[in-house]
Amino acid sequence: MNVSESVLYDLADGVATIRLNRPDAMNSLTTETKSALRAAVERARDDSAVRAVLLTGSGRAFCAGQDLREHAANLEAGRGLDGTIQDHYNPIVLALATMPKPVVAAVNGVAAGAGLSFALACDLRIASEKASFASAFTRIALAPDSGLSWTLQRLVGRAKATELLLLAEPFRAPEALELGLVNRVVPADRLDAEARELARRLAAGPTYAYGAVKAALDHAATADLAGALAKEAELQDACAATADHVAATKSFLKKEEPVFEGR
Repeated sequence: MNVSESVLYDLADGVATIRLNRPDAMNSLTTETKSALRAAVERARDDSAVRAVLLTGSGRAFCAGQDLREHAANLEAGRGLDGTIQDHYNPIVLALATMPKPVVAAVNGVAAGAGLSFALACDLRIASEKASFASAFTRIALAPDSGLSWTLQRLVGRAKATELLLLAEPFRAPEALELGLVNRVVPADRLDAEARELARRLAAGPTYAYGAVKAALDHAATADLAGALAKEAELQDACAATADHVAATKSFLKKEEPVFEGR
């Protein structure tokens, strides 16, 4: 069942596919689209039947960021940013980044501004060879938002992040791969199939353990070694109590492939 016309939602084989669907506007983000996207991401987060999430866009763009026509109207009316960072962008990014299940971005085209931020908030990114990327913010005299100042420098280092944010020059998929911003670049006609294959593989895996991996990495990013070790021990105890771990251990001893149920 779709969330709205601008954000499509589908659940199959444990994978929730969330597709931005404003192709004529390069999937730029209106208030309605942002509200629908937040609802879709939170729905996937809270649904136990969802074991992986795939985020993508319709047409030739992944997401070109804020819809500037609506934004210009808000500026003209004296509403400024109209609360969109607090009400939309921040909750969407937090829900993607802290989702207790894997999130794959299939970057089919332009990912700019908040669209780039959304892609980087996902766990894995597969890009079409036709994809392009840009921070874009300084081109309209804005600072980065939607977590881009946090994610970008952790992926490429502060010096390169500073360059990408200050100059805001677009770059193509091969450079994104070289920088470590995407995990794989594939032919455009293979993107959907390969992204779905990866998402289905993750959906068939040990969901709780995947969530623990994400939690461990998040904690270790700001902790000292002792703190990281303590968090790992806590998470490992929790994983060891899952049915998936017990079953997988038995399967290993029997030399059989484990079947994970996500619990």
